Amino acid sequence: MEEYDIVVAGAGVAGSLAAASARINGAEKVLLLDRNDIEHAGKKTNWGWVCGDAVAKTHIDFVSKELNLSFGKEIDQKVNGVYVLSPDLSTKFLFEGEGYSLNRPELGRSLVNFAIKKGVEFRGGYEVEGPIIKNSKVVGVFGKDEKKQNFEIYAKIVIDALGIASTLRRKLPQNEFIDREVDIHDIEATGRYIAKVDINDNDLNYYDKDNAIIHLNQELAPGGYGWVFPKTGNRVNIGVGVEKSSLEIRNKKLKKNDNLHSLIDAYVSWNKAIKIREIDQTDNNGKGYWSVSVRRQMESLVIDNYMGAGDSMAMPNPVSAGGIGPAMTAGVLSGKVAADAIINKDTSIDFLWKYNLLYNEKYGSKTGALEVFRIYLQSLSNDVINYGMKNFLTKKEAISLAYGEDVELSLADKFTAFISGLKNISAFKNLLYTVNKMREMNRLYNEYPKSPKEFKDWKNKVNNIIKEVKEKFPPNPI
Repeated sequence: MEEYDIVVAGAGVAGSLAAASARINGAEKVLLLDRNDIEHAGKKTNWGWVCGDAVAKTHIDFVSKELNLSFGKEIDQKVNGVYVLSPDLSTKFLFEGEGYSLNRPELGRSLVNFAIKKGVEFRGGYEVEGPIIKNSKVVGVFGKDEKKQNFEIYAKIVIDALGIASTLRRKLPQNEFIDREVDIHDIEATGRYIAKVDINDNDLNYYDKDNAIIHLNQELAPGGYGWVFPKTGNRVNIGVGVEKSSLEIRNKKLKKNDNLHSLIDAYVSWNKAIKIREIDQTDNNGKGYWSVSVRRQMESLVIDNYMGAGDSMAMPNPVSAGGIGPAMTAGVLSGKVAADAIINKDTSIDFLWKYNLLYNEKYGSKTGALEVFRIYLQSLSNDVINYGMKNFLTKKEAISLAYGEDVELSLADKFTAFISGLKNISAFKNLLYTVNKMREMNRLYNEYPKSPKEFKDWKNKVNNIIKEVKEKFPPNPI
């Protein structure tokens, strides 16, 4: 019987960093499993490493500091910030802060090799099919190896980094801490091209070589947004994310039959600044489609002997769907706490709870509020988004909302907006309601339970707010 201190399932960003962090922090026997070989570690599907490739500098700096890891060829291009534009392109907000457009395949290879150099054992070609459970506790993983033979590997701790469709999370013992499924309405279908382009127009509303661009447009990307992220050599990562119900409503009202594929092509054609010359098929990564969670992360990330990190725990930002940064943070922290648990010979939920607290402090505390804001955004038509971005929000307010922070919206400051658009009073009232619910969520997450004993009541309060907001704001893109 094979037995390890820690088995990490999935060698993507979260998994490779979790394994490396566990070794660096003192765990002896750490095994990292992935269904791909080392050259393709973390590859999501036959389409490649489907991703927007963008990450904030703060996340890169955090990993570098915690693990003494230097980044080089993994970084494709530096960007100064992110512009978010209204559907009519008349209003744009710059979310300042440096970031990077990454070479995602190189990042995957670099991180798994870093883990191996730190003493992690890596096995490619291992398809993890589920957890080994004894006495209602996770004690290992099972699946098929590179020869399609059954395997069972036991571990004191299993770290789940298998992504949104995780076969580990979905087969966990019944528990009140981690949801085994992600609601279909909390998932966005995303697709993108990495392409070499000709620049036809210098209009920065469509393409900016120094900044990432996000287009809010319920007709082009119902329930989500379109993006144009610059890469080196006149290349772009261009794509859309859509929500299933919003797309169905949009198609019905416009008498169309679009799907994700047709929407991406329509978005590319709509962009007058660039024209695709050819798809960049380096690493066979030119086109790709994948599903992304846009809810708050799982309220708990641990149960006895089990931890989750990255997409398996629904960690992407609920508004931007950005998942690399949260995965990096979670990978470092989960490995650190797992190693501490092994050293202290205590892998119970009570000991592992520290991971919940650390992740909540570092990133997770804002995601409940961001989910509220995302639900509200998905209920707005293009007309309301245009009017609201122009008249309801200052740049400072918009940035605070997008970061899940508390914001004060003064009725007095908005009096002119009311006079010029009385029909939008109800929309502004809905924004005030949303801000108040975001504030409630922030208050709850700032009071995250210090132990599992306080968790159930806290989780019920979170779920009740989300249920109330969803009932008030059903998708209504057109």
